[in-house]
Amino acid sequence: MTDNQSRNGARGGGWREWLGLTPPASPAPANAAHSPPHELTQRDIWLPAKRRLLGQVTDFLIDHDLEILPFTLAVGYDCVTGGSPRLVQKIHERAEKGLPITLKWLEDTNATQSRDATAEAVAVLVGKLESSLSDFGRTMAGVRDANDTYSVALEGHVTELQNARSGDDLLARLTQLTRHMLEHTRGVERDLAKSDARITELQTRLDEARRLANQDHLTGLPNRRAFDEILDRELRDARAANETLCIAFCDIDHFKRINDCHGHPAGDRVIRYIAETLGRIADARCHVARHGGEEFAVLLRATSMADSWARLDAARAEIAAKRLINRATDTPFGQITFSGGIADALAYPTKSGALKAADEALYAAKQAGRNCIVIAEAEPAAD
Repeated sequence: MTDNQSRNGARGGGWREWLGLTPPASPAPANAAHSPPHELTQRDIWLPAKRRLLGQVTDFLIDHDLEILPFTLAVGYDCVTGGSPRLVQKIHERAEKGLPITLKWLEDTNATQSRDATAEAVAVLVGKLESSLSDFGRTMAGVRDANDTYSVALEGHVTELQNARSGDDLLARLTQLTRHMLEHTRGVERDLAKSDARITELQTRLDEARRLANQDHLTGLPNRRAFDEILDRELRDARAANETLCIAFCDIDHFKRINDCHGHPAGDRVIRYIAETLGRIADARCHVARHGGEEFAVLLRATSMADSWARLDAARAEIAAKRLINRATDTPFGQITFSGGIADALAYPTKSGALKAADEALYAAKQAGRNCIVIAEAEPAAD
């Protein structure tokens, strides 16, 4: 056994002992050979299986030198139990290339798989919706055919009633016609109710899938795709109502330094904190979205440029005044700040021109020393 193997074995044994997977050795009793046989209980059966599973998850974290976090524990569990075959395959491929399995790589891979799964779920729901609409169309066609047949039958009954001679015969025919009408109407109602319930259920699921597809998984804010849709709508409505519309980009200052010093999980917590603070200024006329990475986008409609700048700057000042601590290590983050650029979206001939102006104003804020909000020039920028 090499020195490395000895150290790994000692380290693995230490983790197992810390997790309670390796019970401390105890001397066997002197009369062990004469002890009566122990009757197996349910706990005796499932406890070794649990210990083996925990040991495999622990080995996964130790082998790849990963931190003990809820996310990595979940990844390890999925890999051990086969809950995520695609991820296991990607890990094997990366290991064969001699590349490390890092926390950042796992987060990026998991995010990609989540997006792919969401897109696949939307595609499945759309397929089901199309199938149900086809069923609904066939149901309606059947209803129309039945109504045509029903109309012909009614006309025949009316003719027979007109030719009936006795009162008793007329009453019997009327009773029979009424029963037939009731049975047919109830059948049509049942078919329509089934189709309506199916379409309502699918619409609910489709709405949920669309919401997940437009939501940033880390912050819960709208993502970039949703922001583009909101921007198109707000531009159209603001022009129609002759209202102002301000667009802003905000970017966390020195975010790479946070990730390098405190790790990506701590960086995610900072992103969530910024998102929560910016989210508090959102309302029916103010939309906040995560535009990607450490960047956020804000739309403020029917708000003057001065008021829009003031609301955004108040959020900036609130964040800058906080002194956050990384609770995982009890290490201070230092001052967390963000820079912002804001522009009048309607002062530019195109949407891309407005986005470019806000982005250039953000760059100007970075150049000015960060931790400030810069207003873009009012004149139209070149597209």
